[in-house]
Amino acid sequence: MLSIEKLQEYGADTATGLQRCMNSEDFYFRMIGMLPGEKSFGRLEEALKENDLDAAFEAAHALKGVAGNLSLTPLYDDVAEITELLRGRIKMDYSQLLSRILEQREKIRKMIED
Repeated sequence: MLSIEKLQEYGADTATGLQRCMNSEDFYFRMIGMLPGEKSFGRLEEALKENDLDAAFEAAHALKGVAGNLSLTPLYDDVAEITELLRGRIKMDYSQLLSRILEQREKIRKMIED
């Protein structure tokens, strides 16, 4: 079960995340619970597979906003890194960065499910 303690152990800035969610733990947890199903993860993965840097940037930028608003710092940091590289349309192998982002999603999913 998701808890403030688990989120803090993960590295989330729960005080800021709660503030953005009107200090409602239920609302904050509900928003985090929706994160693993966020379609931008799949869009990012697919765009990178197709080497579509414009679409990849849009997906990464959307994820950055979601992670930032929920103050999920570890996910945000990884997504911010790939977003900035994609903003510059830098052609490179993004597989390691994508793996880190997907690992962060799985950590969050496990916190929700456990």
